Amino acid sequence: MTHSGFPILARGLGDAGWAWALGVLGGIGEFSRAPWESVQRIPGGMVTARGAIALRDDPRAVLVAHEALSRRPGHWQQGLSLCLEARDAHLGEACDVVSELGPDTQALRPRDEAAILFDMGLGFSHMRACVRTANPALLAQLRAGCGRPLFDHGNPAGAAIVAASPHRVFLSALARIEVYQPIPPPDGRSPEGPHSHILPTLLRSRRTHAATIHLPAGLVPVLEAFPPHPLSDLLGNAAPFDAARHKAFQSIMLAHGSAAALAEKRGVLAALKARLPPHALAEPDGRESRAARRVALRQAGHSMPRNQALPAWRAAWEKHEDEPAETMESVPGHG
Repeated sequence: MTHSGFPILARGLGDAGWAWALGVLGGIGEFSRAPWESVQRIPGGMVTARGAIALRDDPRAVLVAHEALSRRPGHWQQGLSLCLEARDAHLGEACDVVSELGPDTQALRPRDEAAILFDMGLGFSHMRACVRTANPALLAQLRAGCGRPLFDHGNPAGAAIVAASPHRVFLSALARIEVYQPIPPPDGRSPEGPHSHILPTLLRSRRTHAATIHLPAGLVPVLEAFPPHPLSDLLGNAAPFDAARHKAFQSIMLAHGSAAALAEKRGVLAALKARLPPHALAEPDGRESRAARRVALRQAGHSMPRNQALPAWRAAWEKHEDEPAETMESVPGHG
């Protein structure tokens, strides 16, 4: 992993195959766009009719590439975390109650700058999950809920947000994602393209990211990016293996991935090419390396499907079931 990853993200903004997310486990805003969608370019980002995104470069930022196991047989997840040291990611004291922040003067569309921003109070100091509105009736309900946790019984703000579907605005030190699409009903499905998730059960874990993502100690993710996946289409549906996409992400992994994961993958691929049996390699040390071994084998099933040693390796390692339950697999193209 290195500190020079922003050009990769800047190029990704020009590719409709990329997806983006900002938030924490259980509270997240997501941005993606369709190839046919009209786009207005703005400094560091873009605006569509369904949402917007803007990024900011910072020499202190660290880009971390990561892979993880997928619940789908033979599949894996992949993504990039743009990170800062906790002190640099800090936006102010963590707020755990609904709070009025005033006009959104940094809105990504000029017409939204006079609308009022409210922090939903998810309680993290490195990100804010907000709603924005100029609607007088909704403003009154949100103001009535200020000073109380969003999920408190009887707080009018929570029900009002679901009913009115105001813009959702997710902020970090280096990124902003705005979601204009409506919030689906409790029994509904999230729309394609920009959307948000606020899930109290997952928020109680207080995790800044899923346990499947291994970040160096002291770093906090301020944006997640998901380049096109070699086994998924833009909507996250399974697709035939795309060798070019796989090669493109592996090149990013070499520059920005964990040394432990890269070493494990190199060892597995070398053993497969030499047609060595599974016991020829020492047991991997730790969850990250164990996952990297299984990811390497799943990838080899597509990149070298006729390898004669592969069936024995997969039989030995696909019986291991130690991946965490929480993942980011709702993000399009994540795997």
